[in-house]
Amino acid sequence: MAYTLSPYQTHTAIRPTTRQTLLRARAPLRISFAGGGTDLPSYYEEHGGTVLCSTINRYASVTLAPRPDQQVRICSLDFDLIVKYGLDEEPIFDGALDLAKAAIARVNGRSGADGAGGRGLDLYLQSDAPPGSGMGGSASMTIAVIGALAEMVGRRLDKYEIAELAYSVERTDLGISGGRQDQYTTAFGGFNLIEFSRQRVVVNPLRIDKDVLNDLEEHLMLCYTGSTRFSAGLIEKQEGMYRAGRAETVEGLNELRRIAYAMKDALLTGNLREFGSLLNEAWRSKQRANPDITDESIGEMYETARRNGAIGGKLLGAGGGGYLLLFCEVGRRRDVREKLERMGGQFTDFAFREEGLQVWRSNCP
Repeated sequence: MAYTLSPYQTHTAIRPTTRQTLLRARAPLRISFAGGGTDLPSYYEEHGGTVLCSTINRYASVTLAPRPDQQVRICSLDFDLIVKYGLDEEPIFDGALDLAKAAIARVNGRSGADGAGGRGLDLYLQSDAPPGSGMGGSASMTIAVIGALAEMVGRRLDKYEIAELAYSVERTDLGISGGRQDQYTTAFGGFNLIEFSRQRVVVNPLRIDKDVLNDLEEHLMLCYTGSTRFSAGLIEKQEGMYRAGRAETVEGLNELRRIAYAMKDALLTGNLREFGSLLNEAWRSKQRANPDITDESIGEMYETARRNGAIGGKLLGAGGGGYLLLFCEVGRRRDVREKLERMGGQFTDFAFREEGLQVWRSNCP
């Protein structure tokens, strides 16, 4: 929904003047092709994890307007929601814009009794991804907020530090279940093979031929299944099955890690037919690791796509709903689209983007 009030004209204290500089930041959403689930500490601390992923031209965006007082106002332009509190107060994590509250507490700090400490601000949030899309929207928003806040307070952070800070906000401060791939993918941007271990995280940028990337875009389709999913419960189930030593879960995760490397090799050699087949293998392995990630309607959509020209595909994110990524024969994309639209699917165009987090200053509201 559109926000009904203009963020720069409803409060005289935040109208920009020629002397006021606004801060803007945006962080891209991501597509994960293989390895999701191996980026959970329970797995990678034992075996090492590997994820193949890329950022796309969909974003979480923020605008930050510094205030002369110690007040914080956070506005979601997507949900007509406003949260207000003072920096001398503990933020209440009640489900209302908690990611932004926690990021502010981490980067901007709190005001003491003497007024020293953090700085008041107005923060406006907007995202191209609905909740539960499977495209890492929460991490993208957290990264964008951290980027704008760090610029405001003059804190210089490299991409690894930004990713780890976002991970701490989501996993430690808010207790949200999940792995590490989303934070690193959106902070760095581009096509990456990301490796996780107990000691460190390594982001390996892939130098994929431009013609191969263009052709890959021609073969991929992104279809919204008509339902969102809440990943925390699915992740916790997978964690429970892994810790219990369920053989299929362990084997499925091992296969996902292997497939991530194989898909990387297919991209670097331009073997897109192999890439599409591996995408199908990755989906089957993901179901072995956690059979709850799909349901009858999603399974029917996927098999319909396969019968009509899709070589491979997978649900993005932890599963349960959101977007279905499909690798199709170019000449049969129309058939796949028509069949899935009759089943309630909604298709959206996208393109790969190399840029990760971007932060800039603006004098224009």
